[in-house]
Amino acid sequence: MSPLIAADRAADTTGLTGKAALITGAARGIGRACALAYARAGADLLLTDIGHDLDGVPYPLGTPGQLAHTARLCREENDRITVVTAEADVRDLEAVHQVVRTAVDRFGRIDILLSSAGIAAPSGKTVHDIDPGEWDLMLDVDVSGAWRMIKAVGRVMTHQRSGSIINVASTAGLVGYRHFAGYVTAKHALVGLTKAAALDLAPYQVRVNALCPGSVRDDEAAEGRMLTEIARSLAVPVEEHEETFVAAQPMNRLIEPEDVAGAAVWLGSDGSRQVTGSTVTVDGGFTSR
Repeated sequence: MSPLIAADRAADTTGLTGKAALITGAARGIGRACALAYARAGADLLLTDIGHDLDGVPYPLGTPGQLAHTARLCREENDRITVVTAEADVRDLEAVHQVVRTAVDRFGRIDILLSSAGIAAPSGKTVHDIDPGEWDLMLDVDVSGAWRMIKAVGRVMTHQRSGSIINVASTAGLVGYRHFAGYVTAKHALVGLTKAAALDLAPYQVRVNALCPGSVRDDEAAEGRMLTEIARSLAVPVEEHEETFVAAQPMNRLIEPEDVAGAAVWLGSDGSRQVTGSTVTVDGGFTSR
């Protein structure tokens, strides 16, 4: 085989054509950016989000309209793919199973699970001031929600003997942050879940990795608001929050949602077929210090 042909074949492994992906938290932010990148790469999509607010979370969550808008953008990106939407709360195991059944009924398989659903609040409190209900809610969404998705999708992927599970964690899963004990605990636990699940599922050729973004800019097109909410919980003025976060970045710029999406495409593709149990950072060098 000539080097040029070999290179072409290697390049083909980075696409997602023919694959079916299930993305949680797809209504906006990183979930939307990843959905658009997956659409461009050729994957059929089942997009899901909660569709309503949660008591205890002091900001609005993804709406049905935002989820539908993500789906429209994906279809505009690639009119050759199939895009399906479903509302589901990752705290509800039966709802999670129903989403997985819908994906299998529609596509016949699930090749990629991208668990992007998560909350960053309630935060902004010292560890001893966190209410038990706030603590439980953070862990239920950010850790147990991802576990429920793995539980439901894992049976499908082990039967297929193939699949890629990507848990969207955070640099908070690798280092500590003051006044974010619940979030830091949840994301550290998610990284631990990723490593343990990777070992359990490796014999079935199912890969599990954690994607750890740094400070992601609240892109208007993606309707992201995570960085704004983190700034609010730290009492950082809205007009100053980007400058404040940039000051902590070794590369002197915030992470763009598309930067995270690019890594998510690679982790879902056959180009990362020997990558499992890993934490992939997209943080501009923040955790290298």
